Amino acid sequence: MGLLTALRAVRCSLSPLSASKSWLSTKAPPLEDQNILLMGAPGAGKTTVGRIVAHRLGLPAVDVDDDILETTWKMPVAAKLAAVGGERFLEEEGQALCNFSASGCVVSLTGSNPLHAAAMRRLKESGLVVYLDVDGEDVMQRLAGMKVNRIMGQEAGASMRDILRYRKQFYERWLDVRVLCGRGVTVEEVAEKVLKAVERYRNRAAETFVSTRSDGTPASNQETHFSDVVIEGLATDGGLYVPRSGFPNMAAREWLRLVDMSYPERALVLLEQCIHPLDVSALDLRRMIFKAYGSNFSSEAVAPVKHLVRNQYVQELFHGPTASFKDLALQLMPQLFAHCLPQMCNYLVVVATSGDTGGAVLSGFGGLGGTDVHRTGVLVFFPEEGVSETQKLQMTSYREGNARAVSVLSDFDFCQRSIKRMFGESGLTGHLAVEYSTVLSTANSINWARLLPQVVYHSSAYLDLCRDGVIKFGEPIDVCIPSGNFGNAMSALYAKQMGVPIRKVICASNHNRVVADFLATGEYDLRGRPLMPSHSPAIDILKSSNLERFIHHVSDGDGRLVRELFARLDRQQHFQVAQPLLGRMQQEVAAGWCSEGDCLAAIQSVHAQTGYLMDTHTAVAKVVADGLQDGSCPVVLCATAHYGKFAPAVFKALRIQNIPEDPVEQLRRLGSAATAPEVHRGVMTCLEERGGGAHSVCQADYGALVEEVESMIQDCFLKVM
Repeated sequence: MGLLTALRAVRCSLSPLSASKSWLSTKAPPLEDQNILLMGAPGAGKTTVGRIVAHRLGLPAVDVDDDILETTWKMPVAAKLAAVGGERFLEEEGQALCNFSASGCVVSLTGSNPLHAAAMRRLKESGLVVYLDVDGEDVMQRLAGMKVNRIMGQEAGASMRDILRYRKQFYERWLDVRVLCGRGVTVEEVAEKVLKAVERYRNRAAETFVSTRSDGTPASNQETHFSDVVIEGLATDGGLYVPRSGFPNMAAREWLRLVDMSYPERALVLLEQCIHPLDVSALDLRRMIFKAYGSNFSSEAVAPVKHLVRNQYVQELFHGPTASFKDLALQLMPQLFAHCLPQMCNYLVVVATSGDTGGAVLSGFGGLGGTDVHRTGVLVFFPEEGVSETQKLQMTSYREGNARAVSVLSDFDFCQRSIKRMFGESGLTGHLAVEYSTVLSTANSINWARLLPQVVYHSSAYLDLCRDGVIKFGEPIDVCIPSGNFGNAMSALYAKQMGVPIRKVICASNHNRVVADFLATGEYDLRGRPLMPSHSPAIDILKSSNLERFIHHVSDGDGRLVRELFARLDRQQHFQVAQPLLGRMQQEVAAGWCSEGDCLAAIQSVHAQTGYLMDTHTAVAKVVADGLQDGSCPVVLCATAHYGKFAPAVFKALRIQNIPEDPVEQLRRLGSAATAPEVHRGVMTCLEERGGGAHSVCQADYGALVEEVESMIQDCFLKVM
């Protein structure tokens, strides 16, 4: 892992962002000679906000309309527009800006400046473009009170709403920083938001990460940024990375702006708040998000929320290419990973899976293109007897290229424990670095970039309920989540920290109920505890990695406590938390478990009542929610997988006789029995195209897994292309 520290330093020194934005140093004056460029719709308040911001920073204020255009043209802007028409006006406006030169100013752009590409490229070179993303109704009200006769497009008879809608795409194209404004915000409040946004951009050091096992002091004064944790995955001390300052909190008025947005638009706004723009620029993040959540999802809504029964709703998280909730993270995470990669190394992403992660990570990383695919490989280990046949087919269909799956004659915990051991052995990581110029990373939910995108869908579920009139913003909901590694539950807690009114996160376990027992007693005990096969194999986990983040969260970041507890778990397979800490856990999270019989009965019961067909993991959540949720507010059940991935158990639940032997016919039979959801096209395609031949199987031996890693590196990075 020492190599990663060196690589991180080199990456920072070579970064074009750090070179071109050296004025952002926390020791520098506020902005030195760089401009702050305020961009937004007509009526967004750019001129007034610019004057306030300039006054607060002691900088000159420049209004493009008054100080550049009218000075250059020697006539009012409205008269120019009337004289030359919109097309010529835009070109002459752009030329005037291309000839403009200033530094250390607050510049209020016109609403049409972003439509001229050459002018905006010139302006961006001079400073920071801040987009005043003001509510459309506020803009319309302000324009109604103004004498508006100089907005390009009016002369052609276009409505103001159409003009604003058309221009938004250009604002999104050029922004460096978004200032999201709730409805009814004053120009003084917008100015304050601008100042905070500029300070955030300048002070990247405020958004660093710490290990759950650290005392908060960076090792060797080395700051760890988002781009570092994406690549490293696991902290050098064996802990998991978390943001040093927690999550940003959004005001209710800002959340309300997201209600009518699409899923990708919501994801963009939320992740901009959580990823510093010097790690991933707003434009790059937008490109990645709209690629991640596009036609690869079978539902345009991406993660729709549907009424089930009574106060219960299901959020369907299975519309991605592998029919699992893991797709919501793993269609985006590989793009983030590739973006943050240093140029001088190869990377092998090593993953342990209990079923769903494997197919999703292979799909995500297998879809990389260009040079990324030649510098990034992914190797998945899964338990041979611990996944469904469909999950196995999804994973073992990857046999060539940069993505591969290997089954292990053991359980998930052995696979995950072995991978953590690889990361902790400096001899191994050093050997791989020196011999193959290859660094190991991970895409399990221990990697922050895997966990972060999941915050979006929990937020989106709440916003959907607001949009559909089920609740008003501020009213609480509960969320019930099938829980194994606790990453999904942890992301719901982070959504709550951002301001989503989640009352209680309910963790639902199957009969491998280690999380439920721990949250009931405060005792985490793996001694003599076998992992039992179940109908819900994706949560067949005993050592729940993200509990480490949860304990860090509820203990107010007590890294020493976390380190001691998990060291004890490694040594003794057991630890106990104190009663006060247990009480804080129980305030945040409730937990229960479901028997195998109750799981199948829930599938049958819901199907009989509604025609809706749940998978086994969603059924676990349904049973636990029935037992723990009091009915006083809506509860969202996380439907983490499509029923087609677990056909034999679903057939058993529905008591269907004469089950077809062909998996394709099984899926069609289940689809004909369900009124919803439809047969998943990705699962059907996987079954129809399944090939013959054996897949790689590995003994339950740590050394054998290491050999698989080295063999994968040789195949990925040493073969002549």
